[in-house]
Amino acid sequence: MAKLNLRIDDALHERLSRRAYAAGISVSDLVRPAIEQAADPDRGYVYTSQDEILATTIQILAILAASLRNRAPDTLTQGMSDARELLRKKGLLAPEFDR
Repeated sequence: MAKLNLRIDDALHERLSRRAYAAGISVSDLVRPAIEQAADPDRGYVYTSQDEILATTIQILAILAASLRNRAPDTLTQGMSDARELLRKKGLLAPEFDR
């Protein structure tokens, strides 16, 4: 098996390490599927479908948050706190947003 060496900044490595740890896999196992997908000539841009799903999800959640902000601000505050905790536990919350 060939070996690939990459240089990435420390902050990116830390985020990848947290996500890999949360998933119970190595950093190599975490990034290998993205590299395989990027190398497949029959597939489009690696993140296209994921970006579209993410954009739709963000729009839906923004509408829900706006509704809650008007009707139940305490519920919105608690939901945001719960979401941050879930993201933190999964290693998906960047340190600059961990407040």
